[in-house]
Amino acid sequence: MRIATILAATAALALSAPASAQQSQGQSQTQGSGARETVDRVLDTLLGPRRQQEAAPQEQQVATEQANNMNAVLLHPRRAEDRARDAWRHPAETLDFFRVQPGMTVVDFMPAGGWYSRVLIPYLGRDGNYIGLDPEIGDEFSSYWDTYRNTASRLPRDARQWVGLDGARVYGLNTDDELDAYAGTADRVLIFREIHNMRRFGWFHDAMVAIRTLLKDDGLVGVVQHRARTGAPASYTLGDNGYQRQQDVIALFSAYGFELVEASEINANPRDPADWEDGVWSLPPSYRGAPEGSEERARRAEIGESDRMTLLFRKRP
Repeated sequence: MRIATILAATAALALSAPASAQQSQGQSQTQGSGARETVDRVLDTLLGPRRQQEAAPQEQQVATEQANNMNAVLLHPRRAEDRARDAWRHPAETLDFFRVQPGMTVVDFMPAGGWYSRVLIPYLGRDGNYIGLDPEIGDEFSSYWDTYRNTASRLPRDARQWVGLDGARVYGLNTDDELDAYAGTADRVLIFREIHNMRRFGWFHDAMVAIRTLLKDDGLVGVVQHRARTGAPASYTLGDNGYQRQQDVIALFSAYGFELVEASEINANPRDPADWEDGVWSLPPSYRGAPEGSEERARRAEIGESDRMTLLFRKRP
């Protein structure tokens, strides 16, 4: 009975499609195509979304290819020294949560020594763009902080040393650069463990304005940050200890026109008490205050790296 109903409905809709024996062959072919589309719509309605079922294997194939690509990136010999921290930073899972895909334009805020650059640049591929964005570094900063100056000329050179000619096109910017040429081009902005520096050094406002400028209207911001306890006092979470309260980070982003899409526990570490006198640097790999070979250092090694929030935000109009 159901088959008869399907055939009858299909025939009726097919006959209702415009047709004329006097029309040209090209017009008839176009109408025939329209009729077939009508038939397909009926079958989809009565039998279920066949096209979605047919598309599923294609989507699975794309997902498999991306996973294989990521796996190859993570296992590349150039990451031999980086790989020890994968267990704490979960790069594949984190970038998947941030919905990063090959071919995108991704802004990496304060790439520093290039740990994530060596993942992102090759993963984004030849069709992608990688933009390293650094804050404006004032004259009061020197030594280590000099490595964040003149990013437009410095970062492409650094990237060639990190990954050779593999992967995405590489650009460098500082927040005080002219950003018009890049405005509205970024699919994603990623901030890895830098919110505390943005706050304690007064970079947060300019950085957030630059991020809004660079992002597309539907762009997303991914944040990984050392996480303080919910009830941690403000005196401990202003930036100098590295830890930030998750609710404070969400509130700060809301104030700059971003809404929380989702939070993840990918980078959580419940063994971290997050109240160290010397801040997050008490834990590996810094071990501040715990000499090599000491029992305290061994205890901290067992705890591992810091507890971290992983947040995804969407740019609001």
